[in-house]
Amino acid sequence: MAERSFASEVKKLTAGEGETFTGEGILAVTKALLQSGVAYVGGYQGSPISHLMDVFADASDLLESLGVHFEASASEASAAAMLAASVNYPLRGAVAWKSVVGTNVASDALSNVASGGVTGGAVIIVGEDYGEGSSIMQERTHAFAMKSQMWLLDPRPNLPSIVDSVEHSFRLSEASNTPVMLQLRVRSCHMTGSFTAKDNIRPPLTVGEAAAMPRRDVDRIVLPPANFLHEVEKIEKRWPAGIAYVRDNRLNEWFGPEKVDAGVGIIVQGGLYNNLNRAMERLELADEYGTSKLPIYCLNVTYPLIPEEVADFCRDKRAVLVVEEGQPEFIEHELNTLIRRAGLDTRIAGKDILPRSGEYSAKVIADGLADFLKDLAPGMAPEKETAVPIPAEVASQIPGRPAGLCTGCPERPVFTAMKLVERQLGPTHVSADIGCHLFSILPPFNLGNTTMGYGLGGAGASAFKPKDDNGKRAIAIMGDGGFWHNGLTSGVGNAVFNKDDTVTVIIDNGYSAATGGQDILSSRAKNKRRTTNNPITAAVKGVGAKWVREITRTYDIPKMRDTLLEAMTGKEKGPRVIVAQSECMLNRQRREKKQTAAALKAGKRVVRDRFGVDADTCTGDHSCVRLSGCPSLTIKSNPDPLRQDPVAHVENSCVGCGVCGEVSHAAVLCPSFFRTRIVSNPTRGEKLRARIGRTLIQRMQRSSEKRLAARAF
Repeated sequence: MAERSFASEVKKLTAGEGETFTGEGILAVTKALLQSGVAYVGGYQGSPISHLMDVFADASDLLESLGVHFEASASEASAAAMLAASVNYPLRGAVAWKSVVGTNVASDALSNVASGGVTGGAVIIVGEDYGEGSSIMQERTHAFAMKSQMWLLDPRPNLPSIVDSVEHSFRLSEASNTPVMLQLRVRSCHMTGSFTAKDNIRPPLTVGEAAAMPRRDVDRIVLPPANFLHEVEKIEKRWPAGIAYVRDNRLNEWFGPEKVDAGVGIIVQGGLYNNLNRAMERLELADEYGTSKLPIYCLNVTYPLIPEEVADFCRDKRAVLVVEEGQPEFIEHELNTLIRRAGLDTRIAGKDILPRSGEYSAKVIADGLADFLKDLAPGMAPEKETAVPIPAEVASQIPGRPAGLCTGCPERPVFTAMKLVERQLGPTHVSADIGCHLFSILPPFNLGNTTMGYGLGGAGASAFKPKDDNGKRAIAIMGDGGFWHNGLTSGVGNAVFNKDDTVTVIIDNGYSAATGGQDILSSRAKNKRRTTNNPITAAVKGVGAKWVREITRTYDIPKMRDTLLEAMTGKEKGPRVIVAQSECMLNRQRREKKQTAAALKAGKRVVRDRFGVDADTCTGDHSCVRLSGCPSLTIKSNPDPLRQDPVAHVENSCVGCGVCGEVSHAAVLCPSFFRTRIVSNPTRGEKLRARIGRTLIQRMQRSSEKRLAARAF
């Protein structure tokens, strides 16, 4: 159950020649693949291309009708290895994942396919998750393209350019026998626009037909002596062919006048073009349609650069500003080399003016461009920026909003239990992992010493050995998505093989939740196209783990705490594995809210649990908040004028998971929490009981008020 269904939108993918296609960038990419005659598609979900994988899944019927094979890969490495189908066969294939972490995982397969080369077009669609909105380390895909000598396209963020880039990527790959990487930024994936569609093309050769006619070329296999010849082929054949295709098909673009009297220009990555144009609007150097007062060379292909084009653009210019996001400044370095080889004296400005790191928003580019012009073209420098910035005093009042677990998240009680165990045993080393559970490193839990990668929580704890039988064991956290990605072998299998005395907590919430709620092997949902309901405990025991405990309701904090204590203090040697199960609350709510809405519309009886805090009982200690961190559990002013401390309060966003009450019980806190049941469309009997109850309470209140009034006199 993905966080969003594209079942209705995928109908647009059948649009034919001349029709106008309107939709999101990810839909446009899928349509472009079908128009290109793609034979197979694979990938692994991750921002910002998770929805791209969801579109593929929802369009499975259409893909099958065209003879296109789609596979939701077990990891990015699995997806990259699919490109082996294009090595010996004229099959066009595309794979997708989140970069750069996904490209890290896929790098072994990518190196091999880039070395041996391809016959059919091979396209890697990478979601470049860079900038302040990123959830990963700040690195660039560009380095991988350079390392393995694969071509990298970074198209302008508009649907026609993106669709053209997909189609050209296949042709470029085939013309140069080289895999091509197509980089899509967050905004490109989710922007909306339109383009003129073409007919979908059934692949001339399907994967089934290719399998029936096996081909073998030992020179394509990365094995001595062929691998030594691959490097020569890259330089002497593939590189010139790639350069020629990009140049002859004018994949890069020119905007604005050919030259200006000031002798300056701008070279920009294609994916940053919209931000640059917005920056120039603010400086009154362009309009919203892209009419520029400065010459612009837009690199829709950022690797390789085309020497002739670079020389032609820079020949009559004293200085050029390179707008290149991230570091190292690969493009800037290469431009300096090409300029000198061409015998030009054009100054290449870039990271000496623009920030060396961070996202290049329109504001950042505008500031850098203004400084560039003031220094090198004073006559064109803007007097002022037309946009009004947010006043510093207002910006300082905007509260920070750190990432956190959702209301009712089943992972929250796991970390509450860990904090309770910490109170008894003291702090221990916690090896964190990628996924929602990584939010445990932030307040209020403050757990987690390191994180090494998706599914590597167990491996990250493997170096820590207790000094003696009474020594502390390290705790490794792993999600079910990371477990199936690689944690089964790198974490649990490794711990069993090496007899590691660690505790691994596998949080099984039923989905690959952090990437949008896609089904995985252990999902309890029934998926007609995938095999699910494969228990994690069976896999763990299958690789030899002996001490395995399964908790089927993580909200049972006392049981969670006691199981952790048993794992941490037991005398048995070897790894201990706890599988903590409860469905992702976000996915559960997506399903149940629809069911509830339908039931309410039909006039059916609906019951909802809701928790609250008795303000008269609450002491204002707030231990419940520190041990929960639920967004619905907050504080409010104390209604008692004689008490100063604010009291705990449960907002109406409460989903009734019960963690706050469980925390109070397990941690022996004040008994101020209560549970109430909200009944919609109650029965006649319930209405009658409610009226009788209200009447009795009112009478008792009036009687109490009379007694108090009598005592006052």
